[in-house]
Amino acid sequence: MEFNGITLLLISLALVAGLIVGIVLRKKLVEGNQENIALQGRQIIENSINEAEQIKKAAVLQAKEEALHLKQDAAKEIKLNWQELKEEQRRLNRKSDEVQRDSDLLEDRLNTLEQRQAKLEEHETLVVDKGRELDELLEAQRYKLESIAGITQEDAKKQLMEAIEDEARMDSAKRLIRIENDMKLEADRKGKNILSLAIARYAGDYVADKTVSVVPLPNEEMKGRIIGREGRNIRAIEAATGIDLIIDDTPEAVILSGFNPIRREVARMALEQLITDGRIHPARIEEVVKKVTEEIEIGIRESGEQATFDVGTHGMHPELINLIGRLKYRTSYGQNILQHSLEVSFLCGIMAAELGVDERKAKRAGLLHDIGKAVDHEVEGSHAIIGRDLARKYGEAEDVVYAIGAHHEDQPPKGVLDVLVQSADALSGARPGARKEMLQSYVKRLEDLENIANNFSGVEKSYAIQAGRDLRIIVDSQKVRDEDAILLSRDIAKAVEEQLSYPGQIRITVIRETRSVEYAK
Repeated sequence: MEFNGITLLLISLALVAGLIVGIVLRKKLVEGNQENIALQGRQIIENSINEAEQIKKAAVLQAKEEALHLKQDAAKEIKLNWQELKEEQRRLNRKSDEVQRDSDLLEDRLNTLEQRQAKLEEHETLVVDKGRELDELLEAQRYKLESIAGITQEDAKKQLMEAIEDEARMDSAKRLIRIENDMKLEADRKGKNILSLAIARYAGDYVADKTVSVVPLPNEEMKGRIIGREGRNIRAIEAATGIDLIIDDTPEAVILSGFNPIRREVARMALEQLITDGRIHPARIEEVVKKVTEEIEIGIRESGEQATFDVGTHGMHPELINLIGRLKYRTSYGQNILQHSLEVSFLCGIMAAELGVDERKAKRAGLLHDIGKAVDHEVEGSHAIIGRDLARKYGEAEDVVYAIGAHHEDQPPKGVLDVLVQSADALSGARPGARKEMLQSYVKRLEDLENIANNFSGVEKSYAIQAGRDLRIIVDSQKVRDEDAILLSRDIAKAVEEQLSYPGQIRITVIRETRSVEYAK
């Protein structure tokens, strides 16, 4: 153990001594290295200074060479610019000489123009004098000419203007004929296609209706029962219905007279029920009339709803539907107005579909176009204007309202819808068998047509044919030219439109015949 401790001590002492020796040796080595490093640094610095001096000398020498080159280039450029300036100066001098020459020339021309102006003024003075002399000569000549011709200048101008106007009128008539022929060919072709398609697609059967105002009786004794004791039954019927009962010598029949078709229908149905029941007294009459009136009102509403359903016009005001149903009891020239309105509606829809117009709106306008006839006996005014106001009151579209008011031209048509309703209305009412007229009004209308035509100058004869739908007019060929015939037909058509009331349309045909007769001898 002791040996080991001494050994360890010796080893530790040896280590410490070695460490000390190492530190001393390291310090000496470091001091020697620092001296070497410093010596090397001084050497490097001296070398760098020498290289810098050489680089500086080389840079200065290069800069002097570049400066010399730049100086030489600048001298050359200055020399060139100086030469250009001299050349420009010479050009400016030449331009100045030219401007001076032009100025002198312009001054000479101004002097010349002043001289010419003076001459022109002298000449104008002479011309004015000559003009006055010429006017005096012309005035004297005009006076002599008027004296010789026996006509003044104003009259001559008037005659010339009339001749020019006649010539222009003839030319315009010729051009109008040509344009009308072209337009008629195209319009007829397209119109016939559309109308034929409309008629083919709507080929509904039609039967002319008329309001029946005669009630048949089972026997003659029934007349006494209808009259009642001291006439109390007939007075009760008239008071309840507002219709006059005419009981005369007509066998087994009672005539009902009244301006209101619905009241007349109520009276007819009530009287038929009373005759069938056999009990005829004032209390029973009032009961039956009230019951029939309710049935008629329900039937009117159902007819209106059925009409709107058939046409497809939904969302209509209830009052308009009732008015449509009332048309079932109205007729025009024997044509039932409700059936006519349905027909116009279908025709409007078909033609609108072909023309690309709103089909629903066209059907609506067609169905409502005669709605004013449902109340025209109660309100003053034409049925077209009354219908227009009713449609506007119950919220119809403005273009539909306008079409209703324009279908008889109470207001001028301004859109396709207006013309469609007019055309469908004329097509429904004008075709053969659609309407019937009284003989007296029919003959009177024919006479009025011929009288209107005969009142025009140049008309020799006129004939109303085709039941008054065609008016043929024969004119004097010596008084009416071919061009005048076109204008005459237009004037007569306008007069007919203004003076007559008629269903459908009337064609005016002017015939001018020229005959040349020669005899062979």
